[in-house]
Amino acid sequence: MSRWIREIYRYVTLKILFPWQYKRNCKKPLKEKKAIFLESQLPSLSDSLQVLYDRLEKEEGWELHIHCLRESFVDKGTFIRLAMKCLEDMADAEYVFLCDASRVVSCIHPRWETVITQLWHGCGAFKKFGMSTADLIFGGSRKEYEKYPYYKNLDYVTVSSPEVAWAYEEAMCLKKNSGQIQPIGISRTDVFFCQEFLEQARQKVRDEVPQAADKKVLLYAPTFRGNVSKAEAPDALDMAAMARELGEEYILLIKHHPVVKNRPQIPEEAKNFAFDVTESLEIEALLCSCDLCISDYSSLIFEYSLFERPLIFFAYDLENYGDWRGFYYDYEELTPGPVVRTTEEVIAYIKKTENGFDPEEIRAFRKRFMSACDGHATDRLIELVTERRH
Repeated sequence: MSRWIREIYRYVTLKILFPWQYKRNCKKPLKEKKAIFLESQLPSLSDSLQVLYDRLEKEEGWELHIHCLRESFVDKGTFIRLAMKCLEDMADAEYVFLCDASRVVSCIHPRWETVITQLWHGCGAFKKFGMSTADLIFGGSRKEYEKYPYYKNLDYVTVSSPEVAWAYEEAMCLKKNSGQIQPIGISRTDVFFCQEFLEQARQKVRDEVPQAADKKVLLYAPTFRGNVSKAEAPDALDMAAMARELGEEYILLIKHHPVVKNRPQIPEEAKNFAFDVTESLEIEALLCSCDLCISDYSSLIFEYSLFERPLIFFAYDLENYGDWRGFYYDYEELTPGPVVRTTEEVIAYIKKTENGFDPEEIRAFRKRFMSACDGHATDRLIELVTERRH
């Protein structure tokens, strides 16, 4: 699609068609306790919204609707159809919940009675997003972000601690101290404080990978490379070398980012050591069950800090990634664990932890970035949005 055709498409949909569809359906009376759960990219309701959805589903009187737009993964005609259906449904909703950037929500003039809350899909503030990436390789131009915003019309944005409020204000172009940023915790982290959930999660991992019952579990959970629509998985970790050095005592579970389509193959030498569980196990179950986590630039490190277990940052492409997207904090100062660039260093640190691990660094990290996540974030969220209306 040429630049001019793309511009015409954006202007027609975001400035004319979508606002018209919403406005004409606003003639319907508001339905109290009707809530829209909107996924911009994923094909089903994500963990970022699931805990809240499950909670409201159990309460009397709520009408819950899910819309998955798959914006970067379907053709333009399909996306327009899905967005039009969503806007028609949204027009008489009392509440809208989303957990990602959305030009569909940002292009309308919402009715004053509707409360729109951004739960976001990551804790803390790690790699840059939104307006923070304007004019970087990863992001679009500042002019484009201003013309077609992603984070307009938000009444509330929930974050994991007061420490990171400034980053979300910058990324989403929100006024400082406007009350939109709410450091009340992240809803989906509540499950990590439920003993029944933890036990069931560990059992799920053992059922899927029986070797997990007898060996220590390593989790490799990297973020994707490239843009969302063409996301690629990193392939720098030498699983065969890890199998030779660690296979007697450990297994490696691999969880790639959900937007990655083509995942690296596990080499034959590592077949009984490494297991790709991207499709079969949720990240929450894996975080509960692993003894050590290997990541890179993924915000899951914030959730994992709740368990105060060892973290390794396999950042073999740190310089390139930093130039491409950027970070809110100095990467090597922020990370509560060793930053390594080779598989040999990963193996060496894992062996080192066998002699003991001091959790103080991760404990301080948790206190700084996850202070509002205590198992009751969903309670506070429901109270926040319902009080805003009543």
